[in-house]
Amino acid sequence: MAQDVKDRVMAIIAEQAVLDVEDVKLDSTLEDLGIDSLGLVESIFAIEEAFDISVPFNANDPGDNDFDISSVASIIAAVEGLVAAKPA
Repeated sequence: MAQDVKDRVMAIIAEQAVLDVEDVKLDSTLEDLGIDSLGLVESIFAIEEAFDISVPFNANDPGDNDFDISSVASIIAAVEGLVAAKPA
């Protein structure tokens, strides 16, 4: 399941950045990929919808939450944690 989460998150981020998935690297930041604050919010919504989860993210204060958006890898790890914690 972890590979599925990784692939889907990377596809969502690539779509928001208007890039090929191959151009999205695990150590890339959203800034590196050209994703602005609106793109970030749209990415969060797309991730929530794709995985049927609720992301604890405050768009007004992105630094004040438990959802780490510092890199693609950290976003994937956070999503994996939320998916794993989801009630069966």
